[in-house]
Amino acid sequence: MRGVGLVSASLLLSLCALAPAGAAPAKKAAAKPAAKVAHASPKAASPKAAAGKPEKSGKAAAAKPGHERQAVAKGGRGKADIVEAKVGHKSGKAARDPLTHRRALAEERVSAKSVRQAKTREREQSVATARAAHARAERVAARETRLSLQPVAVAQALPAAPVEPRATRLSFGQMAGLHAASDPLELKSSVALVMDQDTHEVLVSKNDHAVLPIASLTKLMTGLIVSDARLPLDEMLTITEEDIDTEKGSRSRLSIGTTLSRGEMLHLALMSSENRAAHALGRTFPGGLQRFVGLMNARATMLGMKDTRYVEPTGLSSANRSSARDLATLVQTAAQDPLLRQLSTSTGYEVAVGNRVVQYNNTNRLVHDPDWQIGLQKTGYISEAGQCLVMQARVAGRKLIMVFLDSTGKYTRLADAERVRRWVEVQRPASTVAGNQYSG
Repeated sequence: MRGVGLVSASLLLSLCALAPAGAAPAKKAAAKPAAKVAHASPKAASPKAAAGKPEKSGKAAAAKPGHERQAVAKGGRGKADIVEAKVGHKSGKAARDPLTHRRALAEERVSAKSVRQAKTREREQSVATARAAHARAERVAARETRLSLQPVAVAQALPAAPVEPRATRLSFGQMAGLHAASDPLELKSSVALVMDQDTHEVLVSKNDHAVLPIASLTKLMTGLIVSDARLPLDEMLTITEEDIDTEKGSRSRLSIGTTLSRGEMLHLALMSSENRAAHALGRTFPGGLQRFVGLMNARATMLGMKDTRYVEPTGLSSANRSSARDLATLVQTAAQDPLLRQLSTSTGYEVAVGNRVVQYNNTNRLVHDPDWQIGLQKTGYISEAGQCLVMQARVAGRKLIMVFLDSTGKYTRLADAERVRRWVEVQRPASTVAGNQYSG
């Protein structure tokens, strides 16, 4: 029995010695799959590793020392790191692909263009907003201006002061009371004289000795001086700043620098009462404007025009004055000059002014009327003189000289001439004399 017990004890000791060696491979086999799952990439994790199958038997693992087992574990982790590096390399290569690169650049350009368009829209919107605000401000200002011009209908507002109408500027004849004189023909002109040119018989007389401004009737004497001087009518004259009207500020279609012949200047002065043309005729006269005006007064004295005085050749100055009697003398003299007769009764004329052609017409519409046979005429107007007209015409077989001064309306001077013509044709009167109310 003692022998059997010894044998059993030795077997038991042998089994105890072998038990740690058998447990080690199992422990190693359990740790190895866990390491691969934690560190290997999806590609490196094989189905066998996932199932936890040991690569070597328990005896081989037990035969290796402890530091060799650690090296194997480290080697497994290094292989996983190499797999991960290869995957990263492949992804970098894909990023350097040309197609992908072009797409990325296109996306960047589209993005930059969108940013620029957005900024442009913002600027446009800001400009539009500023313009709209400016327009609103202008509308508000205009509305306030209109409201300020309108009377304020508020009960508490003070009553507005009455606005007095602007007084109409009176002519010298109106201020002298010449319109108070009556005549059988009820003429609208305060001064009138109608006489037979051949017999000097006076048919109509109304304030014929009154001395008044004569406006552009002055140009009839201007034309007479130019015609008497026999200056070349084809000589070219140029309008300068000296010819601008500084007396009344009247306009002219002859701009500075316009060049016309002396004959054309005389034509426009007599037919259309062109002030710059008349002034240029006097300014360019031999000896200058002062000598020209001196000749105008000298000629008036020679003709016996005792009530007449000239200070310039256009008639814009109210200092140019005369009487109906003196003007009848001037008309009778000028009617003997064929040039003055032709130019003063011309119905129209075209002149080249720069690059354009300007049409001028006669200021007396009676020259277009076939019922009239007018040999010479001239119109005139300034506020101091009123509407004026002188004519030489054939009526009922008689050559009549007509003078109308200080007419009150634009067409009343022509209406007065019509009244006289009808009266002469029907009545064939001897004479009609109205009272003289002029005391100046």
